[in-house]
Amino acid sequence: MRTKYAVIFICIVALVIIEKESNILSRVSDKLIQRQIPQQTPKTPQNDNNTESKDYVDVLKVLSSSGRKHVLLMASTRTGSSFVGEFFNQHGETMFYLFEPLWHVERLLATAAEVNNSTALPGIYGDILQALFLCDFSPLEKFISPSPQNHVTPDLFRRESSLALCEEPVCTPVLKDVFERYHCKIRQCGPLNLTLASESCLSKQHHAIKAVRVRQLDTLQPLVEDPHLNVAIIQLVRDPRAILVSRMVAFPSKYQTWKAWAQDGQVPENDEEVKRLKGNCDQVMTSAELGLSKPQWLKGRYMLVRYEDIARYPMQKAEEMYKFAGIPFSSRAREWILRNTQTTEEASGIYSTQKNSSEQAEKWRTSIPFTLVQVVQKVCGPAMKLFGYRFVDDEKTLSNKSISLLEDKQFS
Repeated sequence: MRTKYAVIFICIVALVIIEKESNILSRVSDKLIQRQIPQQTPKTPQNDNNTESKDYVDVLKVLSSSGRKHVLLMASTRTGSSFVGEFFNQHGETMFYLFEPLWHVERLLATAAEVNNSTALPGIYGDILQALFLCDFSPLEKFISPSPQNHVTPDLFRRESSLALCEEPVCTPVLKDVFERYHCKIRQCGPLNLTLASESCLSKQHHAIKAVRVRQLDTLQPLVEDPHLNVAIIQLVRDPRAILVSRMVAFPSKYQTWKAWAQDGQVPENDEEVKRLKGNCDQVMTSAELGLSKPQWLKGRYMLVRYEDIARYPMQKAEEMYKFAGIPFSSRAREWILRNTQTTEEASGIYSTQKNSSEQAEKWRTSIPFTLVQVVQKVCGPAMKLFGYRFVDDEKTLSNKSISLLEDKQFS
């Protein structure tokens, strides 16, 4: 009898799991079907009286003629992108900034391995970014889980990292018994109303998005060529040796293998983890090489910045990024940088960091075993050479911070 009930219970659980997976794959399939139809610009909504169609066309006309700037901060994890993203988030009332909206897409598609490993994913990322730059949150809603109700959700990833989503009128009254994990810190707000967020976005002069999930620059060509947008791409890179150390600290469970290798003093070169590291470096390098080659569609729209240069000269680099993007460097952003990097203004007008800020950027040099340094230098060597990161041949050089591991290099 117990065996009979056990079998019934297992069948019920299996049905629940199958139904959940079917729902996810159905939502993914909807996106893939849309991807099969070439589209350079968003589809115009259709209805019987054509009112919505006219309104949408009017919105696109406004976006095209308003002089809006759209900044995409393209990076990989643990490159300092959250810090650099704040340079734009802190711009002021005319900036609409979003922090990692593609997190929702990756999280949903990770459960569908055949989609996650296909060539469709970069295209989906591009479509979502295009919609968000046009202040349309409806495509992103399809990937937020649980699904928003009447365009309202308490589950937008890192909402508190966007000042525009925590200010009035987007900040609505708090609702009792509604838990919001990524709630606003500067004031108490209710669940995020995406309709209000869209209206706020349309009212802003400039838009910026930080994304660590876009790994191939060439997949952004349709986004850059959209006539309704004025996109500037800033690719942020960092010394891969420093990235490894940071990831080992931030994601300890995912980097247990590397920690074990550090203790053993041996690293198997053919291990999947080493291959993954090489793949990451190769992707970053390929995108940078494309950007620096200045193809016609990217001319004047691509900038490469090293995190280490920002750590040494935050104000100067911030000014350069703003100038590149065609956005005025606001006093509010300047004040935020001064407070958070402890910079001082020299008589020449060039801003530089104090010693403690630059030391923070090189903290990794005393935290990584030389064995791992050798592995990174071997598999990421071409990328390190391209970006101007010097190799070290012994532990003494590695830990000696008076020896710079950064070449003076201009990327233009």
